[in-house]
Amino acid sequence: GDLGMITDHDVVLAISYSGTAAEIMTILPVIKRKGVPLICLTGDPQSAMATTANVHLDGSVQEEACPLGLAPTTSTTVALVLGDALAMALLEARGFTPEEFAFSHPGGRLGRRLLLKVRDVMHAGEAIPRVGPQTLLSEALLEISRKGLGMTTVVDAEGVLRGVFTDGDLRRTLDSGKDIHKTRIQDVMSVHSKKIQENALATEAVLMMQENRIYTLLVTDASQALTGVIRMHDLLQANVV
Repeated sequence: GDLGMITDHDVVLAISYSGTAAEIMTILPVIKRKGVPLICLTGDPQSAMATTANVHLDGSVQEEACPLGLAPTTSTTVALVLGDALAMALLEARGFTPEEFAFSHPGGRLGRRLLLKVRDVMHAGEAIPRVGPQTLLSEALLEISRKGLGMTTVVDAEGVLRGVFTDGDLRRTLDSGKDIHKTRIQDVMSVHSKKIQENALATEAVLMMQENRIYTLLVTDASQALTGVIRMHDLLQANVV
């Protein structure tokens, strides 16, 4: 086949327990002519591959686990262990970071935990429940029901965030005996709501919720303007938790 994908910036790692695999022996002369470093992992230090390699890794075993002594079993485990050790040594030598790993595996849980931002998961724009400070509680409950987030933000005419009203606030209001048709939202809202920056990692939102025992955070931009709402349920759906 085509060996053009092998460049002088590469290192070839060839694995063959016998050290004489025909498919590898065929390309060894080309690899040597290219001047590419060759590492061979074999079970025979005297094999053609072992003696040709720049570096030989001895993966020999006394016997295979296969009761017939035929199927590679113990030797494949040794090859796996040596390969893992080589990979970890290279990782440490290069200073490879979790962030680099995440960029190569964006679909996995680690990738999501290290790459997913709050802005990627939050509810934004028209999806944000909003009412004014003078809104009656009964009308605010309609907004909460329409948007389906279990809460509403309270903003003034200039769009400045004044507070938040959650299901917990509703329970406390009902326990106090207040009439929802006469009570203004500004009189029962929470003014010290927890906020997080939209550029923060989604995992930071999880930690903030856990530390404060809450299930919803308001999201702001660099100027502290409200840009979204994020819930623990959203983070669970995104497989961040």
